[in-house]
Amino acid sequence: MHVVFQRVKGKQLFLRGRMVLRRYFEGYLLLCALTLLLPWKALADSWARPQTREVFSESRRFFVRVVPGENLGDTMGFAGEKKGKYASAEFYGRAKDRSYKLTAQVFLLNPVAPVEFFVSDDGRLATLDNWHNLGYGNVVSVYDSRGRVVKSYALSDLFQTDELKDFSRSVSSVQWRKGPAYIRPDQKTLLVTVKSGADLVFGLETGSYKYCEYHETVYRCRNTNQPRHWLSNDKLSLSR
Repeated sequence: MHVVFQRVKGKQLFLRGRMVLRRYFEGYLLLCALTLLLPWKALADSWARPQTREVFSESRRFFVRVVPGENLGDTMGFAGEKKGKYASAEFYGRAKDRSYKLTAQVFLLNPVAPVEFFVSDDGRLATLDNWHNLGYGNVVSVYDSRGRVVKSYALSDLFQTDELKDFSRSVSSVQWRKGPAYIRPDQKTLLVTVKSGADLVFGLETGSYKYCEYHETVYRCRNTNQPRHWLSNDKLSLSR
């Protein structure tokens, strides 16, 4: 009798232990599923603290140093925070003695800092997006070699409302570009990849732009939101 009781009790403990393990495993699977579903949204707005950065032109003749601003109050997600100086840029050019001389110092259109910036071989500057606010505010800005604004664009200047709705969003960012951005070999144009087969190209001298994408097998471009006339790539010049 005592042996039978031990066997029953042992079986009950085994079943209870298996049930606990099963619930633990089910909870683990649920946690994994939630982790797979939510990481982008949870992490998309985790940004490293902005730091002072320098970017050189390809020829190394020029570089620009960007110093973060203090205007959190104009950054989405920081309502009520301090409003202070915007980001600033120091423009440097290489002198005959091979040292670099400060040629200009200006405030940028970014409350805190641009996400990326580029310098051409004639000292022009192009900035992309705003720290912590990808896709909001001035998403593309072009400056001449003296730091003067040539042209600046919000997303609504580049895309129509129905196109804007197609972009993925997080709490404080719009994921409007998916791919590399760089100054092309001509040193006169900046290419921004919007998606596979679709690009924005900006003229660094004029600030003009064109948006190009494949229509079937033909690469066609437009340079306005409205009216929208799609032309072949070589028909739209960025020199004016």
